Amino acid sequence: MCCLAAGPGALAGEEVPPLNGYVLAAVRSMPAGGGYEASQKAVDRLAAAVTYEAGVIRQDPGKAGASFCSGATYLVFLRAIEMLRKNGSVSLPERALARFADLDVKDGEEVFGRWNANGPGTAKLFAELGCGVNFTDYESARAGDFMKIWWTDEIGGAERGHLVVLLGQTKDSVSFWSSNQPSGYGRKSVAKEKIKRVLFSRLTDHRRLKRASGLGGRNRFLAEMLHKRFRWEDVVRECRVREKP
Repeated sequence: MCCLAAGPGALAGEEVPPLNGYVLAAVRSMPAGGGYEASQKAVDRLAAAVTYEAGVIRQDPGKAGASFCSGATYLVFLRAIEMLRKNGSVSLPERALARFADLDVKDGEEVFGRWNANGPGTAKLFAELGCGVNFTDYESARAGDFMKIWWTDEIGGAERGHLVVLLGQTKDSVSFWSSNQPSGYGRKSVAKEKIKRVLFSRLTDHRRLKRASGLGGRNRFLAEMLHKRFRWEDVVRECRVREKP
């Protein structure tokens, strides 16, 4: 078992969970701007821009063009994984790496199809792999947590949402990084009163990322999010959601 090296990027005195430092370092490595586009064409371009070659997951965000929130945060997730691999903190089998790099999938399929699905895609993936915790408490949230925002009560086919990386918060607002309308990659702040519901997902056990090798090819719960409506109780059950991490 490899020892976890100190996570890069945390400011002195900042209370950041160890693996969140890798997520924040990955955010800083991303380009800025580039435009926003939530479409199948944007998904297809992103899939062509991520490859697995010679044991390394490679990205070309410039080739992907205009981006979207789940694609942007997934690139950050992949970059954090590569940082952990490069410093020897985790060793992943080829089968797992190839699945992480396969973005040419439908909602609910493989790894990216889970992440890219409506509803709690990231949270469900973390629950299936056992690699993280999912919670709802703002006070427990820290910079580097993945954050799913719902702007309305709808979950699933009729939802309006946003997937981001939390950067900070005040009593009344949150600041985050993602692909945001209209500019694309970058930072944005919104008032908490505009957010109807929130779900934080924190990577806590990098060793369990290897479980991607045995992940089922399709998660029905997430696949059905594209067309069906779901209740918050369904999300809590499927994603093992807690109030606090």
